[in-house]
Amino acid sequence: MAFITVGTENSTDIELYYEDHGSGQPIVLIHGYPLDGASWEKQATALLDAGYRVITYDRRGFGKSSKTTEGYDYDTFAADLNTLLTALDLSDAVLVGFSMGTGEVARYLGNYGSARVAKAAFLGSLEPFLLKTGDNPEGVPQDVFDGLKEAVTADRYAFFTEFFKNFYNSDTFLGTPRLSQEAVNASWNTASNAGATASVAAPATWITDFRGDIPKIDVPALILHGTADNILPIDSTGRLFAKALPVAEYVEIEGAPHGLLLTHAAEVNEALLRFLAK
Repeated sequence: MAFITVGTENSTDIELYYEDHGSGQPIVLIHGYPLDGASWEKQATALLDAGYRVITYDRRGFGKSSKTTEGYDYDTFAADLNTLLTALDLSDAVLVGFSMGTGEVARYLGNYGSARVAKAAFLGSLEPFLLKTGDNPEGVPQDVFDGLKEAVTADRYAFFTEFFKNFYNSDTFLGTPRLSQEAVNASWNTASNAGATASVAAPATWITDFRGDIPKIDVPALILHGTADNILPIDSTGRLFAKALPVAEYVEIEGAPHGLLLTHAAEVNEALLRFLAK
């Protein structure tokens, strides 16, 4: 629908593609890896029907946005989001992140505050800190991320095929009303359009430590996670995040995989709309 310039790489503008539909309170939807803003299809429709203004955008390196080779860190991602919010002069906005998109929400609030933000929602979150360390024993070991990088670097197209099996828990849901092969194919096609650098560099950001950002989340928040998430396991993410931010509303969707925006769209939409209406 439109592009906004967030920086330059050598002589080339770095542009983010965004869409802006509807009227009412603005809801900014921030997508996960390795998808783009169109992955919010089920939620965007429900939000528009409920009378909200819906803004989606493609993170740098993904979708229709510039395939830059730099800026793959959460300070830059948050700066990109800030540029978008400022250019659209949004206020009373709700930031809704999914998967790695929750990192933008946390880091934006940590770096820029909540002057433009009314609420925040974290769906299938990265927070608080995904990496296993001495002071974070419930995190995921470093060698898992090393293996991830090796696999994406070696053959990202083959990697995406295997990734989506775990993203959607295909062994459970494929062929049921929750997940068709065509939907998986569409996700793969979207992923294959991501930049080569972004495909490798984005997962490396997942081990960002957001523990310093969480105390700065000073707006009403929703944390929602699927109990069968095989990408960002709930015991290393959602449940710890809820303990770190006890004032947040916390929702678990029983049996839902990481890709719950599609497989459990009705349940996600119900929880999100209920949160927004409060």
